[in-house]
Amino acid sequence: MAGPPKPPVPGPKCPSTDGAGGTTFSCMHNESPGRNASPAVEVLDSDECWDLLRGVPAGHLAVLVDGHPEIFPVNYKVDHGSVVFRSGEGTKLHAAAGPAAVAFEVDGTDQEKRTAWSVEVKGHAVALEPSPELLKGVGLTLFPWQSGHKDHFVRIIPTAVSGRRFKVTPPLTWWNHIDDPARAGFA
Repeated sequence: MAGPPKPPVPGPKCPSTDGAGGTTFSCMHNESPGRNASPAVEVLDSDECWDLLRGVPAGHLAVLVDGHPEIFPVNYKVDHGSVVFRSGEGTKLHAAAGPAAVAFEVDGTDQEKRTAWSVEVKGHAVALEPSPELLKGVGLTLFPWQSGHKDHFVRIIPTAVSGRRFKVTPPLTWWNHIDDPARAGFA
């Protein structure tokens, strides 16, 4: 019997583009002995993760609220090697800008290639002070999708970025022996 999965191990170094002068973060991936990854699973490199992040208008923000995970859909922009979103006052803003780590996930499919992918950004979020630079840059193109005051900007500073792509299995191959009527309780 195999033990618990090993924690993620560092992958290739991914340079930050925040202009801070050489700060780096690791792209992460899991290497769990005894669990063979499907040959159809492709681990994405940092550049491809960021390209996919730039191409999707909304993602899922995961935060801790009173010790329990909460997930919020947010529209966002990639800005200087980080993810920026707007928020109003409330649970999402206070949890995201608090001391706990956050996760952000986007996913999608390519119908022609019959593939699906996901990218996850892990890190810490900080509330941004409104500034002319912010409003001239990402702020001018980041409009809230929901009505109401969304005056706060939040930046997720990544500590890890990971992604994967895999072939979508045709539905007829999903069958397994438990699907027969007798085992499903229909006979």
